[in-house]
Amino acid sequence: MPSVAVKLYSVFFKLVLKHRLQSLLQSSSVQTSGNKPDPFGFTCRADESTAPANPSFSSADGVATKDIHIDPLSSLSIRIFLPSPNFTVPSAPVQKQAQNGEAYQGYRPSINGVRRQSKGNSKKLPVIVQFHGGGFVMGSNISSANDFFCRRIAKVCDAMVIAVGYRLAPESRYPAAFDDGLKVLSWLGKQSNLASIASTKGLGGGGGAEGRIFNGNDTFGSASVEPWLAAHADLSRCVLLGASCGANVANHVACRAVESGKQFEPVKVVAQVLMYPFFIGSVPTHSELRLANSYFYDKAMSLLSWKLFLPEKEFNLDHPAANPLVPGRGPPLKHMPPTLTVVAEHDWMRDRAIAYSEELRKVNVDAPVLDYKDTVHEFASLDMLLRTPQAQACAEDIAIWVKKYISIRGHELSY
Repeated sequence: MPSVAVKLYSVFFKLVLKHRLQSLLQSSSVQTSGNKPDPFGFTCRADESTAPANPSFSSADGVATKDIHIDPLSSLSIRIFLPSPNFTVPSAPVQKQAQNGEAYQGYRPSINGVRRQSKGNSKKLPVIVQFHGGGFVMGSNISSANDFFCRRIAKVCDAMVIAVGYRLAPESRYPAAFDDGLKVLSWLGKQSNLASIASTKGLGGGGGAEGRIFNGNDTFGSASVEPWLAAHADLSRCVLLGASCGANVANHVACRAVESGKQFEPVKVVAQVLMYPFFIGSVPTHSELRLANSYFYDKAMSLLSWKLFLPEKEFNLDHPAANPLVPGRGPPLKHMPPTLTVVAEHDWMRDRAIAYSEELRKVNVDAPVLDYKDTVHEFASLDMLLRTPQAQACAEDIAIWVKKYISIRGHELSY
């Protein structure tokens, strides 16, 4: 069973959550927009704690971060997490040059404290696109908890993590969050193509990838190329990872990537990780009946979240966003990427997540389930639980499985 501290915190958490959800429900009922998504929307609530402003080159954990607003028509943003065993902060003259539009020197990993000069052969890292939890109505890609979680994943997987700040409900209801996930994948594909073209043209006149494409004075428009992605990201090894409702977003993006064929090239989704997905359905499962009043996100609270997320005219627990097991929606399951599912013992959503994994295995998709004993919903990503042994073990287990699909030399690691 969970500890006494977890139980007490869960009681307090649910009281606060109920108040917040009811407040959002009341404010949304006052709106007369017909539940149309706000084109700009919000990605973070004002009362939620956030990590410090970026870019950040903290040497404490060996992960550099940067925030980017990628869509001028909405609040959609991302936070990039770039791991390195050692790196140096750009010097003041370099920063001043970048502000004046001169060649941007970019992120430079170093070896034994000595800055490495860019020669076009910097290490390319796989990319993990991460979607945070919060019932579609709360949470943020820049929250302190999500920042900690993404840093941990970046280190254990040795991968670049891109945390997506999708729009929240009720200001931006379905399909806003799902559309934002697809926009990020599309943006990544465009970034890769821009960097490839700029590198071929030899813009900027520098020595390596960074020197060639990040000159603010050229006429190609290379200022729109994100240097960390161009220098360090291998988008042919892309993994989608989502926690709670973020797992719903990740699964939807994976479905669309399968359906679209080559639309997002050169981005290739090689696997996805669904951590305690926020699935539900009109016919309750055994765990939904037995654990309906479980810890933190119980079923009653989750139903309020679905009412805030789905438009009133479309509210249905078998909606495509809510129930992946309804047949005839999306691509055939046999075309889905390898899928790792993480479930918690005391989570009322566990049975439907396990059932979805079983359906994938029936059509020969690699779809294991990691079931953690004495754990609750969001045990590996909730602020209070991030430093527990189960949370650390979960991240390491995810890394073991994911490395089968992001290794350059193939599947030499076995799960």
